[in-house]
Amino acid sequence: MNSEENKLILAAFKVGVNNVIFSVDSHHHQLLVLLVKREEKFFNNQWGLPGTLVRNGESLEDASQRILSEEIRVDNLYLEQLYTFERPNCNSKTSLDSFNIRHLSVSYFALVRFDKANSLGINNYNRTNWYMIQKVPQLIFDHNQILDYGYQRLRNKLEYSPIVFEILPDLFTLNDLYQVYTIILGENFADYSNFRSRLLKLGFLIDTERKVSRGSGRPASLYRFDAEAFAPFKNKPFVFV
Repeated sequence: MNSEENKLILAAFKVGVNNVIFSVDSHHHQLLVLLVKREEKFFNNQWGLPGTLVRNGESLEDASQRILSEEIRVDNLYLEQLYTFERPNCNSKTSLDSFNIRHLSVSYFALVRFDKANSLGINNYNRTNWYMIQKVPQLIFDHNQILDYGYQRLRNKLEYSPIVFEILPDLFTLNDLYQVYTIILGENFADYSNFRSRLLKLGFLIDTERKVSRGSGRPASLYRFDAEAFAPFKNKPFVFV
């Protein structure tokens, strides 16, 4: 085969999706990610992100939603496409695929309410598990890289988007909101009083004039997020920090 003919040969690809599924456990002050134990003999029970190959006639988002429905049951989640990763050498002894097949892995990241999420673990009771972000083990393939990319995207989006309200109840206290930010961004991202006064001045948090008592402290006001009032701030940087 001459060089000109070789140039015309198209690469053989398989396309898969991997989901980086985050959740916030406010009770234990933890950011969590959902991992799946790969029980095939090649993976020796290593952990990885939930993933699947895309089926004929299936869109990327449909494949992502399918793997979500297989691994977790949740009524409300935020899902967006993250990045496309190439694995040109995915043909080693650790792969289940044949030689000379290249992989494109289209990643998505999701944010779900922890108190509403139910990990299914279809094949095995211990097949899926929530891991603290600081205690994630070495994952299969490039899944640690995908997770790091997803974590950075999540942190960036908190600066300008109302993504956090996807996992808060309809009515929440300002401390509830602040706790989610400190769990994801760290304790020192902002002083509570400055955070509170800044957001209230922007006008998209509506005081419902209802209060809730928690412990022995003073009752706290309950707020709701007004998406229409937030519209002028959409995609502007540093709205929340």
